[in-house]
Amino acid sequence: MPATDPYTVQLAPEVHAYIQPDGGWCLNNAGFVSDGRSTLLVDTAATERRAHALRDALLATGAPLPRTVVNTHHHGDHTYGNSVFAGRGSGGGPPGKHSGGEATVVGHDTCRAEVLAVGHQLHLMWPQNDFGDIAITAPTLTYSDRLTVHAGGTEVRLIHPGVAHTTGDTVVHLPEYGIVFTGDLVFQGGTPFVPMGSLSGSLRALDLLRSLDAPTVVPGHGPVTDPSAYDATERYLRYVAELALAGRTKGLTPLETAREADLGVFAELRESERLVANLHRAYAELDGLPEGSPLDPVAVFGDMAAMNGGKPVACHA
Repeated sequence: MPATDPYTVQLAPEVHAYIQPDGGWCLNNAGFVSDGRSTLLVDTAATERRAHALRDALLATGAPLPRTVVNTHHHGDHTYGNSVFAGRGSGGGPPGKHSGGEATVVGHDTCRAEVLAVGHQLHLMWPQNDFGDIAITAPTLTYSDRLTVHAGGTEVRLIHPGVAHTTGDTVVHLPEYGIVFTGDLVFQGGTPFVPMGSLSGSLRALDLLRSLDAPTVVPGHGPVTDPSAYDATERYLRYVAELALAGRTKGLTPLETAREADLGVFAELRESERLVANLHRAYAELDGLPEGSPLDPVAVFGDMAAMNGGKPVACHA
């Protein structure tokens, strides 16, 4: 099997992770919990084709189509495939023509608002990419702090960590099995990405993840890992914070600071161009802007393109 083919990992008798290598732009992870009668799916995929591949992989394990889909946040790589499982558009209306089920989509209050606000955002960012027939499908069941749902006999705890990767993140914790789906609070082997959330909030979110004491960690991107990923993520975020303080003190722009930076061990991470996007967020926080305040996407992605040799970053889905 080529290294780029998605694969399923059984983490516990009723729990699977669905991994899409290499975890780069638009290649997110998903997962599902099923007792053979009731299924809960964590996240979907960036394209109609990939969402159907996820559906096929789920069914191949003997699990039925999900009754519940949980979105860890609003980004299209985690939500574009919702309609394949929920069969409804943004208004929660009648099933779509490519419906694969009638699942209820669950997410944080802000996740729903952001899914509806950004719409086909990935289409705008990557107009040449073939996303297929994507009906924007937002969560129809939302929560504000914590929510417990059940997939068969498995307790699934949904926890909002505060503003972190985005303003509407959800951590999915399975206490019975010691498993946590972090969403994009963790990029295993990839560069963290916080311009749509908060650097400070992301550090707090790592403390929350540690407190769950789950030995098995399913990141939003990259292979299944363990809690050492929290320390690695924290080291990078603190590096960004130090860079931002030094650069701002010298009167440098985020792009100038990023270009002068020595990435050191962090040069090994995928998507190193995200450094400048993270510096934009760190500068905003140093300027006293509230966590999660919108940044100028043209400036952020323009600077990432500059760091990427003048080429826009590419969606690999």
